Amino acid sequence: MPPPELSKRVTSIQGVNLTGSSSTWDINIEYDSGSPHGTISSITPHESSSHDKAQAPLALPALTHPHIHLDKAYVHNAPNYGHLLPCTGTFSEALSFTTKAKQNFTYPDVLKRGEWLLAESVSSGVTAMRAFVEVDHTVQLTCLDAAVTLKDQWKEACHIQIACFAQDPVFSSEHGEENRRLIEGALGDYEQIDVLGTTPYVESSAEASKQNIEWAIESALKFHKHVDFHLDYNLDPAKEPLIWHVLHVLRERCWTSRSTQKRVMLGHCTRLTLLSEEEWQEISRLIHENDLPVSFVGLPTSDLYMAAPVGETSPHQKARGTLRVPDMIRNHELDATIGINNVGNAFTPWGSADPLFLACVGVGVYQAGAQDNASLLYECVSTRARAAIGLSSDASSPTLRVGGDSDFILFHDRDDTGCGVSRPRTSVAEVVWDPPQRTSRSVVANGRVQTVNMGDDSMYKFE
Repeated sequence: MPPPELSKRVTSIQGVNLTGSSSTWDINIEYDSGSPHGTISSITPHESSSHDKAQAPLALPALTHPHIHLDKAYVHNAPNYGHLLPCTGTFSEALSFTTKAKQNFTYPDVLKRGEWLLAESVSSGVTAMRAFVEVDHTVQLTCLDAAVTLKDQWKEACHIQIACFAQDPVFSSEHGEENRRLIEGALGDYEQIDVLGTTPYVESSAEASKQNIEWAIESALKFHKHVDFHLDYNLDPAKEPLIWHVLHVLRERCWTSRSTQKRVMLGHCTRLTLLSEEEWQEISRLIHENDLPVSFVGLPTSDLYMAAPVGETSPHQKARGTLRVPDMIRNHELDATIGINNVGNAFTPWGSADPLFLACVGVGVYQAGAQDNASLLYECVSTRARAAIGLSSDASSPTLRVGGDSDFILFHDRDDTGCGVSRPRTSVAEVVWDPPQRTSRSVVANGRVQTVNMGDDSMYKFE
């Protein structure tokens, strides 16, 4: 499956709507010599008649996956894994079934399912992603090799940031040392790896989990990578949250001074929903006072499906938990975002790869129905997500700006019902509350438009 066909480089997109403006605008793009990446050089008023405003597409920043598993995507859609469909829907079953599925992973298989994920994502408007691929004694380097191929093949349409991921223990079990050796070898041999990811909670003891954290931080510093933890994925008040150890080790190992441009991501963290307000204030204080480049990523579709308290007997008491991302941002000035995590596997059998679906779900999950909440949720799958994985320094509002990169989406007023009726989306809130179909989106990546849905090419000027 080839990447989408892209146009020539665009120098101007004319007659678009921007958030918070009653006028239409032209977006002008310049390219530095020798660089494929464009920059918005100016945004100027569009010379048009008054009725053009209603027909003009809404231009917003492109979408980003800050946390998604490439190698485990759409396992449920591949016939050879039909015997591993969920039966109980529990976390332990998901771990067990995924372990069994991995025994059948092959390079062509991972490549095919990875292409499915990329096609779904890129057509939605995703132009950057942090993609996790596992390296361990079961799959060896199979998933990583497939990710390297996809990173190169799809580079014009999407920046794929590869996260070399330890899903299995690296300090527990009979294979811990081998898993650790394989990952360290990959970090040294593959320049395409951007991130080291681990899962401390799969270790057999709290002490081994802390060893996992210490090893991951020191290895990321050694190989100059971002580090990304799947952390505190439980709702057990008796379990010590490992975030305190992560922050302690980052400070002790002088992460900020030793790794000036690399970031730290903490994913899931459902246990933190049980913390007191004072504990949240302490987390914020430790991060800000030590200038730690820490971001949190809530993963609602997985968290709400998987994370449940242990030991409950009543079906009416099955509480769920996921990070309250808007509150973290507004009340504690923490850097936080939301991500898809998994699609089409035992960890998350529901949902799509479209980040706007996730933003829409967030309206209900976070009881965030106001228009400014919609803008924040869009940022969380767009500008904030991109900044959190280290690809941008601008996590501000979902408004295109001079100096910004040339990755964005145009939301058109198109009939996607087949009834000859179209309904426009003229604001960020309308896009988040009820995301339009992919056929209503024109996606611009590095200043080039996906030709499949680009629409009227007279609004574009090309080199």
